[in-house]
Amino acid sequence: MNAIVQDMTTEIPLQETSLDIWASKYQLRTKSGDAVDHTIEETYHRVAKALAAVESKTKRDKVHKDFVWALQHGAIPAGRITSNAGAEMHKPATSTINCTVSGTITDSMDDILGKNHEAGLTLKAGCGIGYEFSTLRPKGAYVAGAGATTSGPMSFMDIFDRMCFTVSSAGGRRGAQMATFDIHHPDVIDFIQAKREDARLRQFNLSLLITEDFIEAVRKDGDWKLSFPVSAKEAEEEKLELNDTSKYLYREFPITDKYVTDSQGRVACRIYNTLKARTIWDTIMSSTYDYAEPGFILIDKVNEMNNNWFCEKIRATNPCGEQPLPPYGSCLLGSVNLTKFVEFPFTDKARFNFEKYRRVVGIFTRMLDNVVEINGLPLKQQQHEITHKRRHGMGILGLGSTLAMLRMPYGSSESVVFTEEVVREMAVEGWRQGLALAEEKGPAPIMDDEFEVTEAMLAHRPEMRTDGYKAGDKVKGKVLHARYSRYMQRIAEVEPELIVKLTEKGSRFTHHTSIAPTGTISLSLANNASNGIEPSFSHHYARNVIREGRKTKEKVDVFSFELLAYRHLINARALPFSEDPEEQLPPYFTTADDVSPHQHVEIQAAAQKWVDSSISKTANVPTDFPFADFKDIYMYAYEKGLKGCTTFRFNPEAFQGVLVKEKDLESTQYEFTLDDGSTVTLKGNEQVEYDGEMHNAANLFDALKEGTYGKY
Repeated sequence: MNAIVQDMTTEIPLQETSLDIWASKYQLRTKSGDAVDHTIEETYHRVAKALAAVESKTKRDKVHKDFVWALQHGAIPAGRITSNAGAEMHKPATSTINCTVSGTITDSMDDILGKNHEAGLTLKAGCGIGYEFSTLRPKGAYVAGAGATTSGPMSFMDIFDRMCFTVSSAGGRRGAQMATFDIHHPDVIDFIQAKREDARLRQFNLSLLITEDFIEAVRKDGDWKLSFPVSAKEAEEEKLELNDTSKYLYREFPITDKYVTDSQGRVACRIYNTLKARTIWDTIMSSTYDYAEPGFILIDKVNEMNNNWFCEKIRATNPCGEQPLPPYGSCLLGSVNLTKFVEFPFTDKARFNFEKYRRVVGIFTRMLDNVVEINGLPLKQQQHEITHKRRHGMGILGLGSTLAMLRMPYGSSESVVFTEEVVREMAVEGWRQGLALAEEKGPAPIMDDEFEVTEAMLAHRPEMRTDGYKAGDKVKGKVLHARYSRYMQRIAEVEPELIVKLTEKGSRFTHHTSIAPTGTISLSLANNASNGIEPSFSHHYARNVIREGRKTKEKVDVFSFELLAYRHLINARALPFSEDPEEQLPPYFTTADDVSPHQHVEIQAAAQKWVDSSISKTANVPTDFPFADFKDIYMYAYEKGLKGCTTFRFNPEAFQGVLVKEKDLESTQYEFTLDDGSTVTLKGNEQVEYDGEMHNAANLFDALKEGTYGKY
């Protein structure tokens, strides 16, 4: 036990794969390939220097030193910041922003192709992007101007998919996209089942916009009417009887200007079909069980809890779902590595240093705020959104690894309590800094904007009426943000005086927290600490990594950070890395297979309480997990108040995913058809030469299905 030290932040050597991923993703190089950053420490200094440069000259040196210290002690800016901050000389057309959402796509060919062009520029700059496609009329609907019927939104999604496939994101990354789709749309079944077709929409993550009225219809085994808006021109020319409830209904829709609306602003929609809500629900659950998609966005909850509830209507998210954003919305990301704050790990003295954690969060908040000044976004609308609202998305990574070091099984009641505490401390410290930065540099511009109170606002926030507001009054954004945001009201429960001051002075930013999946930054800079708020997938497994210039993903062996730490500090005589370590480890070394779907949701709910944006989290279940047990996971997520939910089950018939266990590869066989019509069957982990490169059979099979070698 003498090897155990109180502060172990520099004790665990980086594994080879971590250094390799840093070199391929985040190490800055010249156009000729020469290294600019020779070490990770130099990467930290480059990022710190670039972000401190926006400070006044009198503060710049101190801020730079603080930034370097925070980077050395757990602050990890997201990939676009780490890769592109201070890199202007070598790649001037790149952005430091991870998350964007397209402008609303209107139902016209000009706008669809215009948004496709904007998306191409956004992806080229290295940003991910999300869109809602259920604003496009359904397949078979008549298009008066063309004198024909439309092919529907799914066919237009194919155009965006091919564009993204062609436009490689900056830094050798493939583009990342999210498509959201309203549960009311007549083509919703096609959207749900889209990934069942080989090579289709492989550049997209898919999520449904689920509304509370749909959930209630499922619970009551009611009918569900699929509908789409009727244009004002169509209603007038055809003299439609829009009050005929057997043919038409009124519902909320993100576009109103060319449609018929009622006094509440709802849009008149034609009913195309009526299905049992549970039929749609079962289709969703069957698809996500087999294909891990579509995900589930509880869009009413997203808008109810949005800090900018008074000026935004959110319908889409960034590609991984942690950032619900308005049209042209943009957000920067960063994560704090929780493993850096564990003292006396794996012992009965193990504890978490909250004082040091709060200091890192405080400095990191200033660092992320400075990213806004060097955003590099390609569209003026995106630049306005990020500079006017200054959205941040600070989160955590390494929760699973940290729980193991604290000897708490992931999913246990004590781990749920710790999760809520650690995210709450980040949130409260972040808003303290939001006030301090506003006092020093000024609040986000939206805080001083005036907004007219409407009857709809009073209906959603009846406490405003109690406070004396009435329709037509003008109110500052900072008041609507700090006093009447449902999320900020939670912060008021902890520090009421802070909210009083934010109401008076405003915050430097409208949003502070967001928990991202942190895949490659966890694997590289955090030495494979567990992703985001996930448990470790396994303690020895393979990760499929995208390599620039390769058509298949490359399988690399990795070890969990907690395994490396345990062997380094506690059990130096453990088995060699080439052997399976699972039997050697204490019971609190939890992996994804040990966690039930309900436990995943409970951890996410504990964090979501104090996260003002959203959380990217995946409930991993084993391949043989019973569908009957799996089926209620999304309903449980709704009951726990989540904004969204995603699941993943290894299904080799569909795809294998980013993370995979050797035993799954060993036990799965893939059949390939050769040019002469004969077939060959290989185990997933067998090596095969194809197109001049070596691949394992599983990755080659996936690449052929995804179409990277042409049509399969």
